[in-house]
Amino acid sequence: MTRARSSLPEPSTEALAHSERVGRLISAQIAEAGGWIAFDRYMELALYAPGLGYYAAGARKFGQAASGGDFVTAPEISPLFAQALATQLAPVMAATAPRIIEFGAGSGALARDLLAAFDARGIAVDRYDIVELSADLRARQRARLPDPRVRWLEAPPRQVAGVIIANEVLDVMPVRLFVREGTGLRERGVSLQDGALAFATRPADAALAAAVTEIERDVGTFDEGYGSELGLAARGWLRSAEQWLSRGVLLAFDYGFPRREYYHPQRLMGTLMCHYRHRAHSDPLWLPGLNDITAHVDFTAMAQAAQEGGLEVLGYTTQGHFLLNCGLLDQLRDCRTPKTASDAQRLVSEAEMGELVKVLAVGRGIEFPLLGFSHGDRTHTL
Repeated sequence: MTRARSSLPEPSTEALAHSERVGRLISAQIAEAGGWIAFDRYMELALYAPGLGYYAAGARKFGQAASGGDFVTAPEISPLFAQALATQLAPVMAATAPRIIEFGAGSGALARDLLAAFDARGIAVDRYDIVELSADLRARQRARLPDPRVRWLEAPPRQVAGVIIANEVLDVMPVRLFVREGTGLRERGVSLQDGALAFATRPADAALAAAVTEIERDVGTFDEGYGSELGLAARGWLRSAEQWLSRGVLLAFDYGFPRREYYHPQRLMGTLMCHYRHRAHSDPLWLPGLNDITAHVDFTAMAQAAQEGGLEVLGYTTQGHFLLNCGLLDQLRDCRTPKTASDAQRLVSEAEMGELVKVLAVGRGIEFPLLGFSHGDRTHTL
């Protein structure tokens, strides 16, 4: 089930055995489905299969490579991220309710640092709710967050006031893959060839074809051989946000682009990417269960989905602009060291996360402009 990757670290014997168990589960699913499964089903199993998937099993995900992590998110880089975010959240909570809901809280670093930032400012937070699919991550979060204000929800909330945060959540939602072949459209999925996982295509169904046609109306007909992905699960998630939020703001931070950039002709086979021990590669079928699998976010589709659900788009910009608008440089001056300066650079630099990660704000009942989008708002590009 494995494929040699000479530039990537070798997995341990235990990790390799785990991947083989994941591979057997996926192979059984392929056999039960008649020899082929859509890629979104493969991605769901590889990432979230109970007890086996990448986010459901015990392997360390977040953190530096030296500590066994596969990638680092903004909250792990520096508490400056949470401190700047708190500047934006404070007026929203004052106008709605002192409640925060975080989807996919990862290591718990953002929750810890946000609560510390509000405590330092004397701002009350009544509840900090976490919606986390992974039992393993929930256990780690509980160990890191011995705070009575923090609670874990079994399902998304219903009609609450306050703030919802999703940091690098949308890009790990399963995606469907397509490729244009002549005048036809095919869906890329996963089959078995000589006992090994392999990509295979079949004619696209009506739902996939309709979604691709919608995109082509905006960006033009795709050329022969052009392939990419569709984040239909992420669209559904944003559409559902209307059921969760009675009044307040949802902030989504993620890697992505507006639609015309996302489906640019030069981005020939989409944005699918994997991360293993801080190394990026493009083969999601290699070592299933040991790799993070991501796809960038079509933020035009996310904004449309939120509007379809009855929410208003309140802002869209880069992470760099958002954090600078929220006073990151002021916070840096208060605690400047060589490390904090370097960390801040990673968060806001156009060559690093500052440009690559975007921030989308949607909500309802907010009658004032959001500070994070005061300069550099790109809503017009959606």
